[in-house]
Amino acid sequence: MTVVPNPGIRPASALPSVQARALAFAAILIAGAAGAAIGASVTSVECHGSCTTPEGVGAVVGGAAAAGGTGVVVTLTLRAMGEWKTISEEELYGDELDGRDGLDEGADDELAGGDGGPDDPHDGVSSRNPSA
Repeated sequence: MTVVPNPGIRPASALPSVQARALAFAAILIAGAAGAAIGASVTSVECHGSCTTPEGVGAVVGGAAAAGGTGVVVTLTLRAMGEWKTISEEELYGDELDGRDGLDEGADDELAGGDGGPDDPHDGVSSRNPSA
């Protein structure tokens, strides 16, 4: 028997929305077409005589370069959108561990710098070793 998950609980996913992926795909295609046109045009300007093969090569190289570069930017953008969405959801729903916004015991003293007492971890003495 198959267990059907509760539709109200959505598992965490870094997958962007369908609309974002479709726009990203369209951007890659448009950039590839523009790169192909630029590559063919540059080759056409530099070539004299019968230039169909060099223009084709220029179009393929220009299109691949433009689509590849756009693909990198699109990938980074979609990942940033996913991270931003995750952070926004955590702020909206709260990510409280013990009811104090995720801070453990004594974290308030550590963030405030402490009072300098004998139990204070910030007594002015650094435990870091200089690297060189």
